[in-house]
Amino acid sequence: MPEKAFPADKYKGTIHSNQGWQYQHHSYHHFLESKGSRPSISRKGNSPDNGMMESFFGILKLEIFYGYENSYQSLDELEGAITDDIFTTTTNESKQN
Repeated sequence: MPEKAFPADKYKGTIHSNQGWQYQHHSYHHFLESKGSRPSISRKGNSPDNGMMESFFGILKLEIFYGYENSYQSLDELEGAITDDIFTTTTNESKQN
């Protein structure tokens, strides 16, 4: 699944994540390196390390996921809702306008 997050050319940047085991796994780090990226993981018990991203994902989940889990028929539909939410938040307008 992470392959879908990267375009054909290499993405040079930092990928922010939490302390989940999948993000600490060697194969995940190797995958990011193969794409020219690097991981950013908070130190255990030190949430300010990645606080802005943790806050962003917490708000995103509250706005479009919690309570709506059964509303999405597919991952594509959920992805569209996430994209719309980010677009609306960052531009203060809706795609439908």
